Amino acid sequence: MGAHVSLGSEQLAASARTDLAAAYRLLAHFKMDDSIFTHISAKAGVGEQFLINSYGTRFDEVKASELVTIDIDGTVLDDPRGHGINAAGFVIHSAIHGARPEIGCVLHTHTVAGVAVACMEEGLLPMNQWSLQFHDRIAYHDFEGIAVNLEERARLVADLGTHKAMILRNHGLLTCGRTVGEAFVLMHNLERACQAQVAALGTGRPIRLPPREIADLTARQYETWDDLHAASGAVDPEWAAFLRLTRAVAPDFEH
Repeated sequence: MGAHVSLGSEQLAASARTDLAAAYRLLAHFKMDDSIFTHISAKAGVGEQFLINSYGTRFDEVKASELVTIDIDGTVLDDPRGHGINAAGFVIHSAIHGARPEIGCVLHTHTVAGVAVACMEEGLLPMNQWSLQFHDRIAYHDFEGIAVNLEERARLVADLGTHKAMILRNHGLLTCGRTVGEAFVLMHNLERACQAQVAALGTGRPIRLPPREIADLTARQYETWDDLHAASGAVDPEWAAFLRLTRAVAPDFEH
């Protein structure tokens, strides 16, 4: 477990770039990307500036040095590749960043399992250890078509509330965190919870759910673990492990 280090604004910006590029590569590695669509956005470490991928870039191509800097409205401030961004795709992200100043990263996916659960009337079931992390801690937002309507932002923020995870019905999954690492780990667990649910329901066998009191306990255990790391300022060992994986499978992401 790493020690807490106080970082200046330049170091924070560099760290955000590296972590964000790693998260894009990890989504590609775990096959959680969707061609050139969906986004991960992160605070750039200074004011209301954010980092996001260059338009048309596959997630397995993203590099820290090529991330685009934008403001809360999606206006491009710095664009190393000159390709701009998918402004329509930033509608969801700008809504959350604007309403939740404590959030440093917003991550959105369209995976087969995630979309499948998003299409189920009951949503995410409290059926296993992964899904119990989100027990009574996940929001739902009804589908309003492709997210290009700026008026949808208010409804999206209202539905999310204080949660860090949301199922966009008939659409996909969303997580947010104080850091890129937190948002990614949440998404990794949410995705596996959805995969497990689809697999279990696909067997056609009766589903055994844990008792309510056990579901409550498990959710609190996850929450205590997360809050402990946030309060201590220590490096999350799971995110550190994911960074090592990124350096092993995609060493050019830091360039």
